[in-house]
Amino acid sequence: MPIRAVVFDIGGVLEITPNLSMIEKWEQQLGLNPGEIMIRCETLWHDGSIGTISEADIHKAISALLSIDSAQVEAFMADMWIEYLGELNAELTDYFRGLRSRCQTAILSNSFVGAREREIERYHFDEMTDHIIYSHEVGLSKPDRRIYELTCERLNVQPTEMIFVDNVEANISAARELGIHAILFKDNAQAIADIEALLQG
Repeated sequence: MPIRAVVFDIGGVLEITPNLSMIEKWEQQLGLNPGEIMIRCETLWHDGSIGTISEADIHKAISALLSIDSAQVEAFMADMWIEYLGELNAELTDYFRGLRSRCQTAILSNSFVGAREREIERYHFDEMTDHIIYSHEVGLSKPDRRIYELTCERLNVQPTEMIFVDNVEANISAARELGIHAILFKDNAQAIADIEALLQG
């Protein structure tokens, strides 16, 4: 079947998201052991990724879990969003935007409550693609097979009619199991070449 849709991940693909050691910085400031914030907040991060908790409740929970006041919570979350949003991968984003004239496009991202508003404000992803599917809005996250099925449904395509680009091997493997043409992102030139080979195939 010909390719009818191309779907991109965000973090590590359309966004360049280096580790800025935000968690380590806060552990040092709060006198916590390495890894302690992730342990304390593990359930919170999961709930935020599938949208079972609001941003306001996240702030309250962080205050309680880390024993910090509201001003510190605001600073902690501001640091988190700086690391989360990273910087735009401008070359790949321009290529992705151009694909819209050739086929349907979509974004499929494991996300966190509040991501849509911040990413649209900064990067305007909503203006360059037909669909944005965030894990926190649909209650499913990669590599769950159901989120790929949902993506196909929204695009009205069969798995074999879709290309999916992600930088996480587990997410690529799950997509391939469904029959999607999944490309593991390594760099812009490689990803673009692999997409073009499939589109022109």
